[in-house]
Amino acid sequence: EAQLVESGGGWVQPGGSLRLSCVASGFNFDDYIIGWFRQAPGKERERVSCIRISDGSTEYTDFAAGRFTISSDNGKNTVSLQMNSLKPEDTADYYCAAGYISGWFGTLSKRCADYAMENWGKGNLVTVSS
Repeated sequence: EAQLVESGGGWVQPGGSLRLSCVASGFNFDDYIIGWFRQAPGKERERVSCIRISDGSTEYTDFAAGRFTISSDNGKNTVSLQMNSLKPEDTADYYCAAGYISGWFGTLSKRCADYAMENWGKGNLVTVSS
């Protein structure tokens, strides 16, 4: 059974940093894209960043580029999201998700979307406030 478990959320002051981790199990990690998505209260879920495990290629949404870094440790089936210079508007539940991408030759951005994800973690709350 595929499973994604997030950790690392919490409270941080504006300008601070947090590192989220997602441990995957139950599927062939290398065949997947792992993404981070977030949903703030009263808003729709939105994409944050994705990484294609097989080649390490990454995709970032505009608000994340330059502040967030996604990375993978394939030996540990883990994907991390380092978030720096956090702002109050980054407050949200952050979800890790996995989508099968083996054999895909198109752009990563087209698969870095919630409709392309098959498995989801339960979410991890990040609160940025003073």
